[in-house]
Amino acid sequence: MTTINTYLTFKGNCEEAFLFYKKTFGGEFTHIGRFKEMPADDPDCQVEEEDHDKIMHVSLPIGNTVLMGSDAVGAWGKAVIIGSNFSVSIHTDSIEEADRLFNILATNGKEVLPMNQTFWGSYFGMLTDQFGIQWMVSFDTGKTGAKN
Repeated sequence: MTTINTYLTFKGNCEEAFLFYKKTFGGEFTHIGRFKEMPADDPDCQVEEEDHDKIMHVSLPIGNTVLMGSDAVGAWGKAVIIGSNFSVSIHTDSIEEADRLFNILATNGKEVLPMNQTFWGSYFGMLTDQFGIQWMVSFDTGKTGAKN
């Protein structure tokens, strides 16, 4: 079943915010990853040393949804504008469904990151639709490493 969740982007205080959300809503993080965990030998995965401990991705289940977030750093981040610092995140049951939804949503919009296998084990892409809404589309493949 395809699910839709909220993805929040922060100006360097993601960890503080998510500790607050965890205290507020309860539960445990199912994932918390830092930028220093990215492959050091991949030229597309380089961040400044001062950003190594910033949050690359965090997931906090709340009821039947998952609140997710990250810090915006370097080339991995966009300019954070408070009020528009979120994306709608779609998790699908197949690569085919991920591609289908991505292609439909990208019609008359803008691909930000084409669908591709990622080092963290998801088939993943990002886009802004024709109405200016930011979307993240993913299917968890369990495989790591970029697909070219």
